[in-house]
Amino acid sequence: MPTATESSQSLQTPALPSEILMVAETQWLFTEAELLRTPSILDGLTPEKERENRSKGVNFILQVGIMLKLPQITLATASVFLHRFYMRHSMQNYHYYSMAATCLFLAYKVEECVRKMRELVVACVRVAQKDPHKNVDEQDKEYWRWRDNILQYEDLLLEAICFDLSLEPPYKTLFDLLMQFEQGDNKKLRNAAWAFVNDSCLTTLCLLFPSRMIAASALYAAAKLCDIAFPDDARGRPWWEVINVDVGSIRRACNYMASIYESGPANAGKESGMYERTPENGDEREDKTRSTGLRIEDGRSPRVSNNGLVSPRVVSPEGSQVGAKRGREEEAETEQRSSVNGAAHEANGGAINQDGSRKRQKVKAEPPRNAFTPRSKQPADAAQQESTAATIVGDTMVEVGLESPNLEEDGSEEGEVEA
Repeated sequence: MPTATESSQSLQTPALPSEILMVAETQWLFTEAELLRTPSILDGLTPEKERENRSKGVNFILQVGIMLKLPQITLATASVFLHRFYMRHSMQNYHYYSMAATCLFLAYKVEECVRKMRELVVACVRVAQKDPHKNVDEQDKEYWRWRDNILQYEDLLLEAICFDLSLEPPYKTLFDLLMQFEQGDNKKLRNAAWAFVNDSCLTTLCLLFPSRMIAASALYAAAKLCDIAFPDDARGRPWWEVINVDVGSIRRACNYMASIYESGPANAGKESGMYERTPENGDEREDKTRSTGLRIEDGRSPRVSNNGLVSPRVVSPEGSQVGAKRGREEEAETEQRSSVNGAAHEANGGAINQDGSRKRQKVKAEPPRNAFTPRSKQPADAAQQESTAATIVGDTMVEVGLESPNLEEDGSEEGEVEA
């Protein structure tokens, strides 16, 4: 199983949301039993039909948002508004398409990516009638009906959600987690986690878990799919404790999404159990997304970063070394230096000082002859040399006497025989 490397010192654990935002989000969390007693279900809708209508409303938001080229965070905010609204009102009284358009109208004002009212109404008409190229005139009755409904339901929506407009969609938290574990370039893991968050918008997962838990669950499910494990930190804590989330809640969210996938129309008539379930109280040490069998190569102590994560040269349980190519390059460079030093030591005569270090000796090499000077006219005394150059080979210093040729202004040597 491949092992993910730890984060660098510059990457910190994603900070928790503000206390005010966490308290406000907690007020909109319900139990699964409470979701079976929503106003729509009490008015006669079955839980399956109510969940299907919620999904259709969010799908309407996504199609209109794509047509208007709105960011993903704006669409996620609108879907949360829609789910919260139907915890206070029934679908029998307010159609999910009209409320979806109103939620999107409020969301793009909250996220400050405003579009013109006419553009929103035209897009809603085209999506509702399933005609993306329909010519919508401002004098059309359908245009004014949608426009009046959006403006009328906006006040109702604000009252239903208690004017609670501060949201933190899980996309930013998921991105921070991917960067913390240095998995931002892992396309398969990133796409799987992102798809989990996108699919969660179609469900009531935002009413069961906070956004930070949804982001951690997306990373957990994607890591199991891609067969990736994250190592423990320096204190032996698993990755979910490092980011301050509960693994039992993570597994419960993943199992909930697995049940939604199995009950979808694409899997109608198929037997259950298509998606793997993880026991909520299972052994944490045997979790597939956790790697506890790491060892440090050559007994070196790990380097601990500022956020408490270990950053050593990791060797996986199978023995595959992370960064083996760099290690081979370092070994080759070390062997090359050793061979050069050994050759220099042999040239030095193998002299050793009393403390065991190699003894440096001065070796005076014969000065080079001038090619244009007869051998008998070469200087015999080394003191007559005009300059002396020192060359260090490994740990041995060799002094070589070199003649500095006197050059004329034209660049030719003095004493050069002219033809």
